[in-house]
Amino acid sequence: MIEGLIFGLLSILTLAGAAAAALLRNLVHCALSLSVTFVGLALMYLSLGAQFVGLSQILVYIGAVAILVVFAILLTRGAGALTPHRLIAAAGWRLGWIASVAVGFVLIVALVRSPLPVSGDHAVKVTVQQIGQALMGPYVLPLEIVAILLTVALIGAVIVAMPEDQKEMR
Repeated sequence: MIEGLIFGLLSILTLAGAAAAALLRNLVHCALSLSVTFVGLALMYLSLGAQFVGLSQILVYIGAVAILVVFAILLTRGAGALTPHRLIAAAGWRLGWIASVAVGFVLIVALVRSPLPVSGDHAVKVTVQQIGQALMGPYVLPLEIVAILLTVALIGAVIVAMPEDQKEMR
């Protein structure tokens, strides 16, 4: 009973943060709303007993990605509010809505058609220590490749977002 209430409140927090991130006009406010969404998801994971995923969500998404997004917005001088003209011209918002509705429809159909999970004693019990040992053992190379890829993507995004006069100064 109480778990359902907590999950419902966390769901409302997460959805409110996501809606604010999508609908607010100031990019900094959008980034901070995205951080609220990440917090809601992390708390959901922790309330469901997935400690590793919840703590990873806190460390990676809240502690790194959200802060990185805020810094990237502020460093590229994109913190100003979007004017209605810039908002409409900003990559076809109608097409974005159509794509969002289509993806939502596909997800709902997939959820309705998927079988309910069967709970039982055959579930694999994996500890955080085992996951850490796997990440620092046989999966250390893929982990480092992902880190390098994300760093290159960030540098590329900052270069693309730079004004043209600063690109020529490099």
